[in-house]
Amino acid sequence: MGSALMQGDVWGGSAQEWAELHEPVFIPMYEAVFTSVRVRTGWQVLDVGCGSGLFCHLAAKRDAQVAGIDAAPKLIEIAKSRTLSGDFRVGEMEELPFADGLFDLVTGFNSFQYASDPVNALQQARRVVKPTGKIIMAVWGLARDCQAASVLKALSSLLPPPPPGAPGPFALSEPGVLENMLSRAGLKPEQAVDVDTPFVFSSADTACRAFMASGPGIIALRRNGEEKLRAAIMPALAAFKHPDGTCRMENKFKFMLAAP
Repeated sequence: MGSALMQGDVWGGSAQEWAELHEPVFIPMYEAVFTSVRVRTGWQVLDVGCGSGLFCHLAAKRDAQVAGIDAAPKLIEIAKSRTLSGDFRVGEMEELPFADGLFDLVTGFNSFQYASDPVNALQQARRVVKPTGKIIMAVWGLARDCQAASVLKALSSLLPPPPPGAPGPFALSEPGVLENMLSRAGLKPEQAVDVDTPFVFSSADTACRAFMASGPGIIALRRNGEEKLRAAIMPALAAFKHPDGTCRMENKFKFMLAAP
């Protein structure tokens, strides 16, 4: 038993808006990974928690053979439509339905930490990567380096209380935490990379819709309704509105490159 049933329900709650409005803000992080790893023609690439498949789509443009797994069927439908050559599956990241030693690169962008047992999920990634391959785990940077933290705080005020000891969105951001988790999974951490990842939206309303399309946003929406959720998020977004109407939050994400 893993987290797929619950996570698939919430992250697929507004799949099209997530794909169109929120996922594109992560392109700088995806490009930083491509710069670091230098994906080659014919590489086998797996994205764990692939969402609507934008990273896979960009990897396929670099002539990689791509696969993705996600808990949300509606997001997988979008991924399939974006990259017809990809192998996209609905499934559980703690039980990857792929053969041992198949992939040159396995990535997880803000995904492994959603597993019931993140170390087990990373061990699954280690199982399916080639002995010469690489694993990428990407997470939020430090809260103080992420202006979006104030929006997440406003959104979280409408969420149910987390279980005791449950990690928050920035729990893996402190130095040494990712290295420890990867090491516990039998992986060898090699390099940590910080990436400037601004969230830029055409308007504050668009930004609000994007945050509401996230997993936590869907939970808050179902519990409180759209009017109350907007009333919580929009004041937090006001600080980031520009004279031209756009909304921009400066953030840092980081990813750790590891070897099996």
